[in-house]
Amino acid sequence: MIVQNEAGGLSRRLRPPGQRLWCFEDFALANAGRLLQKYRNKYCTFNDDIQGTASVAVAGLLAAVRVTKRKMSENIFMFLGAGSAATGIANLAVAAMIEEGLTEQQARSRVFMFDIEGMLSTRRPGGVPAHATAFGKDIEPETDFEKAVARIKPSCLIGCSTVGGAFTKTVLQQMAANTERPIIFALSNPTTKAECTAQDAYDHTEGRCIFASGSPFPPVKYEGKEYHTGQGNNSYIFPGIALGVIATATHHIPEKMFLTAARTLANFVSEDDLAIGRIYPSLSHVKEVSVLIAIEVAKMAYDEGLASFYPQPADLTQHVKDQMYDYNYDCAMPVTWSWKPEQDIASLRPIEPVPKNI
Repeated sequence: MIVQNEAGGLSRRLRPPGQRLWCFEDFALANAGRLLQKYRNKYCTFNDDIQGTASVAVAGLLAAVRVTKRKMSENIFMFLGAGSAATGIANLAVAAMIEEGLTEQQARSRVFMFDIEGMLSTRRPGGVPAHATAFGKDIEPETDFEKAVARIKPSCLIGCSTVGGAFTKTVLQQMAANTERPIIFALSNPTTKAECTAQDAYDHTEGRCIFASGSPFPPVKYEGKEYHTGQGNNSYIFPGIALGVIATATHHIPEKMFLTAARTLANFVSEDDLAIGRIYPSLSHVKEVSVLIAIEVAKMAYDEGLASFYPQPADLTQHVKDQMYDYNYDCAMPVTWSWKPEQDIASLRPIEPVPKNI
């Protein structure tokens, strides 16, 4: 799709005229990463399945740091699924760990993946898929997921498999044994394909897990307390990215921009959210979050020399807000009409005009 005048419902006008932001969605695995790499530095484009998903997932991981007291780089990550979404999350997590001081090699060494053929091992028959070679490990192959979790002992388990119930009781209990506060992300959609339910995650980790899902789950009750777990939804990310990019006429979107969006979202999570088990703010705050992300994206665009809208506005925050879509119009149309079902349409008259400058 082409996001032009209304980026995620947030952009009102385009500067300069003719600029376009291309957002790719639902591309096949064979095309998603390939086309992103081909065009990302040539056009203003991003793939929401890869980069939007990565950004919202890493935002959850960054917010979880406040609960686990472990830095991102102190985790061991295991992914169930090694498609474009999983590798996108893994790559952005690596970028976050590099910012914490690890080398790229050290960061990648902390990420393990398990796909339909088993652990991504360079020793397994057929080797590692081309799109995931950066995460292949020179280890003994393993085709049993429960055994892999026991062997690797991850502190963070991320599901991108679309295999409902793949995080079994045994897997979840093993995660609880691996670390005091295990991170469990069951990100597959819809709910029937989630790797586990929120209730199962709490029940089988003694209530110690930090849980997020791709689909919404009802509140969890565990030992007399109620938890409202978070939903890692891309709608937290792409409107703000798009607004910031369009407001500054950014000519291409680097990966670092999605890490900026992730940090902004993570910083928006309140202590009250964390207290009830939620590592994302309520979706009712998505507009506020989007504006904050857009402002940070705009700042980065000018700092990194990516913007082509010049001169840079003196008040960048207000400039970004001025680009937001406004559904109020100055016109003579009435807000309400004095109509009743029994009245003839010719008798209609306006009660009050549309207020100006709402």
